[in-house]
Amino acid sequence: MDHDAPRRSLRGARAAQRGRLCTRLLRVSPPDAEVCREPVSVAIHAKGLNKCFRVPLDRSTTLKYRVTHLRSASRYRDFYALRDVSFDVPEGQFLGITGPNGCGKSTLLKILARILRPDSGEVAVNGEVSSFLELGVGFNPELTARENVFLAGAVLGLSRAQLARQINAIMHFADLAEFADAKLKNYSSGMQVRLAFTVAITASAEILLMDEVLAVGDARFQDKCFEVFSQFKRDGKTIVLVSHDLGILERYCDRLLLLYHGQVLDDGPPARVTSHYRSIVAEEEAAEGGAAVAAAAVLGA
Repeated sequence: MDHDAPRRSLRGARAAQRGRLCTRLLRVSPPDAEVCREPVSVAIHAKGLNKCFRVPLDRSTTLKYRVTHLRSASRYRDFYALRDVSFDVPEGQFLGITGPNGCGKSTLLKILARILRPDSGEVAVNGEVSSFLELGVGFNPELTARENVFLAGAVLGLSRAQLARQINAIMHFADLAEFADAKLKNYSSGMQVRLAFTVAITASAEILLMDEVLAVGDARFQDKCFEVFSQFKRDGKTIVLVSHDLGILERYCDRLLLLYHGQVLDDGPPARVTSHYRSIVAEEEAAEGGAAVAAAAVLGA
């Protein structure tokens, strides 16, 4: 089995990952980024973050459409994923982030992981980051699970020797030991989540960024996740978890951030924030129900 091929293919990504500064400040507007130090008690600092995406209004963006509409100006609309988002996360805190679909949760996590750059504002991350942001990222479906551990681990900055020492423990923790040499394309989404999560926590970073890591896993896997999270908290590590599961957020998080239309609508104790969120959802459902009744009355008239 050739572990070297995936390792060689990601040597550049690995070098970039290992070369990250432990303390990073990205400040935008003016566009030049700066690096400075935040107090060590603050793991994550975000101030005035804004992120806008241009959404095409044209019905097609194929080459044929472009050629036949050379003289037509492309039309776009601006979609603001984040608007003036500011918050600090102390070291060792378990921060939850929730909100409706499209409110900017994943965009915010990608900015913290330096995958995306904000249009304006600043963000500082004090410590090495390990992230689980999207299923399948860093994996090759044509490789076996064992080979993918070396591949994804290289991206996270783990050496071949480190991974070789821990490969059996990784496969056992993910409950995948008997499928270690099966190709990833034959794995279910739940199996892939278990593998990706286990590799992410193996990196032993100070800050863990997790986006819906529990959405696919079963109850047993969720319990194992939170055992790890609890140990990380005892070790003084910082966790940021995006989830729609309000019960889990209430049970495990120290603090909860509610995003709504790209803005921080609430920030505080999980029980209070989830209550606020539930009241908003109830009001919206009542309004939608009233609109549906009115529309039915008009159609039936």
